[in-house]
Amino acid sequence: MKVLVAMSGGVDSSVAAAELKAAGHEVVGVTMRLWGGESDTGCCSVSDVDDARRVAQQLDIDHLVFNFSDDFDKHVVAPYVQAHVDGITPNPCIECNRHLKFDRLSERARLLGFDAVATGHHARVERDDEGTLRLTRGADDAKDQSYVVHMLDQAELAYTMFPVGHLTKAQVRERAVELGLRTATKPDSQDVCFISKTGGRETFLGNRIPFRKAEVVNEDGSPAGKVEALELVTIGQRKGLGIPGGGPKQYVVEVDTPNARVVIGEEASLYRKSLVVNNIVWSDAADIDRLRSQNDVLVQSSAHGAAIPATVEIMGNQEIRVLWAQPQRAIAPGQSVVLYNTTNSYVLAGGIACPDSEKVSSLQ
Repeated sequence: MKVLVAMSGGVDSSVAAAELKAAGHEVVGVTMRLWGGESDTGCCSVSDVDDARRVAQQLDIDHLVFNFSDDFDKHVVAPYVQAHVDGITPNPCIECNRHLKFDRLSERARLLGFDAVATGHHARVERDDEGTLRLTRGADDAKDQSYVVHMLDQAELAYTMFPVGHLTKAQVRERAVELGLRTATKPDSQDVCFISKTGGRETFLGNRIPFRKAEVVNEDGSPAGKVEALELVTIGQRKGLGIPGGGPKQYVVEVDTPNARVVIGEEASLYRKSLVVNNIVWSDAADIDRLRSQNDVLVQSSAHGAAIPATVEIMGNQEIRVLWAQPQRAIAPGQSVVLYNTTNSYVLAGGIACPDSEKVSSLQ
């Protein structure tokens, strides 16, 4: 097969390219230029492009560079900024996967005549007993990335390869050392590539949008403090709320963006019985009907969070309600919510948390 492998300049994608070549595929590496601004997080930098190019040379494969910076700004950076204006907590790395790595890149690969695209994500594509393609968890539980690539449907799963999904992270680094790859000991990238460690989210957003001051109130409406930037506040936050210390711990339980108001309460007020999720992408559309009759699932709401038992209510092809088996802490609107089967082995669907919930009066 002729495979286009996305090479970020990290060890996983480097070994992914090596594994594909060792398996006899015709491999071409590609690095996507996404963010052209300041970066100190070990992702999207000039040095990353150079590392990918040099690894390609070591492997004796061709290496391309695609400039997708306009697409990145349109589909990742601009929505990230607007989400903060709207009181939403976005996940830009997942949107980058959705729109760039598994949309724009696949589109370009097809135009160039490639049979598949590959990445260094720790996930696997396998067929179940009925022949349906399933996005299954990576072999390394601690590094599994099925959550962040949950948006792949049957067509994309058929066109996508994850060559290191069957390896643990330690095995990936061992392979890189054996091959003498320059990325063998390179640290994993951290955080959001366009948010610098020195300036942080506050500086990045402050250069693009005006911050609004907001009143902090208790659940009964009584004043408690003030915040200088409503756009930086998220559900579950404890610090930076301008409230005095002492007494029970207080958390953000609601961000009322239209009224520039932040509501705080004790931890019990964070717990919810249910959650509405929209913009659902189904791995296999046939699972919609299956879940109408057998609706037990496991639900994961962060990259390395636990998968929590729940049932689902199908509200439409792209909207569901998650009913928790036990009340759970509120998930910030805008975060990705991914459904797994009851054995926690493969992805059923994924979508975006909505600002809808049903509070519980106390922990049970």
